[in-house]
Amino acid sequence: MTPLELDLAVPSHLLVLIGGGEFSFGQTREIDEFLVRSMPAERRTIAFLPTASGSADYAVHLGAYFRQIDARLQTVNVPIYRRRDSRRQKNLNLLLDAGMIYLGGGVTNALVSTLRESPADIAIRYAAEQGTVIAAIGAAAACFGTFARDMRGGPALPGLGWIAGTVIDTGFDPAEDVALRRLMSLPDVTLGIGIPARTALAVHAGGSTTLIGDGTVAAFRKSQA
Repeated sequence: MTPLELDLAVPSHLLVLIGGGEFSFGQTREIDEFLVRSMPAERRTIAFLPTASGSADYAVHLGAYFRQIDARLQTVNVPIYRRRDSRRQKNLNLLLDAGMIYLGGGVTNALVSTLRESPADIAIRYAAEQGTVIAAIGAAAACFGTFARDMRGGPALPGLGWIAGTVIDTGFDPAEDVALRRLMSLPDVTLGIGIPARTALAVHAGGSTTLIGDGTVAAFRKSQA
């Protein structure tokens, strides 16, 4: 299969979109080892964003897990839960100093409403261009396209917009592709990507991609009239 090439709207060194999986059960181990290897050697701090879940405990457990991979790693919870948190300079500094920014899973609505076009969003974009690894799992990964599914049942949400003309469905099951096809019906969307659990799409500088993990990523292009 020809590797997927994406149109990046945000310059980045490495963006890793993880379809889902329980790190505590080793389901994302291959992906997480790749993330650790890809971090800048001189920056061994992971800035964890609990925005989508609202859980600070998530960072504690994730940090203990990453130390099993590399004992030098330190995971810091960046407490951005509400819009005003995204403006606090201390939080921005934590993002800018990290070797990896990891956006935990949860609810798309919480992540988009808090981060989109915020100072924290700008800081993450700047860090990505400067070589910080950006990783997102589940609902957080689904927000990096042009639109994201509203997990509360409303219309589609504007996404973070890192990948132009693209929508992303995580935890993807080819037999249940209705949600992705609905997103693809939106204007200005030309590509739909489905990423199953235990699988990640690594997006490199320039838009080239590699697949990591157990599954296969589905890509659907909208036919041009």
